Amino acid sequence: MKPLTKIAVITVAAALSLTLGACSSNSGSTTTSSSSAGSGNHLTVWAWDPTFNIYAMNEAQKIYAAAHPGFTLDVQEVSWDDIQTKLTTIAQANQLDQLPDIFLVQNNAFQKNVTSYPQLFADMSNAGIDYTQYPKAVVDYSVVDNKNWGLPFDNGAVIAAYRTDVLQQAGYTLADFTDINWSDFLTKAKDVLAKTGKPLLSGQANSSDMMMMMLQSSGASLFDAQGKPAIVGNQALLNTINVYKQMVQAKVYTEVNSWDEYVASFVNGDVAGVINGCWILGSIQTAKDQSGKWDLTDMPALDGVPGATNYSANGGSSWAISASSKNFALAADFLKSTFAGSTQLYDTILPSSGALANWIPAAKSDVYGQPQPFFNNDKIYAKIVDYASKVPSNNTSPYYYEARDAISAAVTQILGGTDETKALQQAQQTVEFAMQ
Repeated sequence: MKPLTKIAVITVAAALSLTLGACSSNSGSTTTSSSSAGSGNHLTVWAWDPTFNIYAMNEAQKIYAAAHPGFTLDVQEVSWDDIQTKLTTIAQANQLDQLPDIFLVQNNAFQKNVTSYPQLFADMSNAGIDYTQYPKAVVDYSVVDNKNWGLPFDNGAVIAAYRTDVLQQAGYTLADFTDINWSDFLTKAKDVLAKTGKPLLSGQANSSDMMMMMLQSSGASLFDAQGKPAIVGNQALLNTINVYKQMVQAKVYTEVNSWDEYVASFVNGDVAGVINGCWILGSIQTAKDQSGKWDLTDMPALDGVPGATNYSANGGSSWAISASSKNFALAADFLKSTFAGSTQLYDTILPSSGALANWIPAAKSDVYGQPQPFFNNDKIYAKIVDYASKVPSNNTSPYYYEARDAISAAVTQILGGTDETKALQQAQQTVEFAMQ
């Protein structure tokens, strides 16, 4: 799913009555009884997106209920912004009975929430879940103090999707953009632009999403092993910024002003490629007239960085069990038996919602191996799960969003002519101040 731009910072005074009562009208959320009052065979869940996360949870309920008669689930639609607000407010007000049994958390926000509000999260290390059946990089998002606090759900593995008809016009095939470095990509992208008039990539201005994907692909981070900001003198970051700057200046990467403009850039055919989390496939496929003209491969690797790979992640989320739940054993067994144990679940939700699994065994099913006509009959889903298993771990840090926003501001300044060293020094100071 599309990643959040930043974590909301809320105080109790921001309105306990608002966050624990009716949520904003555009969230579509509802509130009912809390998990503390739940029965022994009933669970409550907070999640967002009816066609994706909530649909998956309801399908999981059907599968579990078939083997556990009488099991019921109350899935309440709550936007991610509202979940974050609720977690902050509930923790500061010490009203833990307001939590559901299970709630969904953005991966890049997981560690900060566990670190800031450990009283909200149940330790899932001994829940019987085989975490080795998930990519380590994905599991690490919800690991704090060597304990597992979450269960990975949707797949945020990065894909590079290209219009193969446009590549063909320029004399290239998808193989020419597979397992390459960014320097090679830049050379070929310039050639494609010269021959077809189409840039290969686009993205929102003032956003560092692309650069964060580059960093993770090489296992690099904006923080050192001790969790301190490591922005100044970070060679992987410097190489990343240099690539991004070259792409923008060469006009092979088009900066746009909004998310809608970003999606329109490739749906309308103005741009011939996309590099993003695999959840972007749903947006690509809205261009029905382009069916059969797309295919996907891995992303370019960062030049000059030891251990750089062609694999990364952007977005994704994980399920958490609340520490106040009176039904921990039931919640743990439900998650273990469905999201961490049922190929039937993932076979059901993939065709309808595009909900790709992080659970590696799911990729062995026939559904994941089916050719997809829109993508040149490529078996893209099995390919993506394979990519996810190869994503390097990096030090996300509880202050990931603060650092990402600081880099976004710094790169905007650098593109505007500000000295690179000065801009990055300011970015590091901004993060250090936030951490105080």
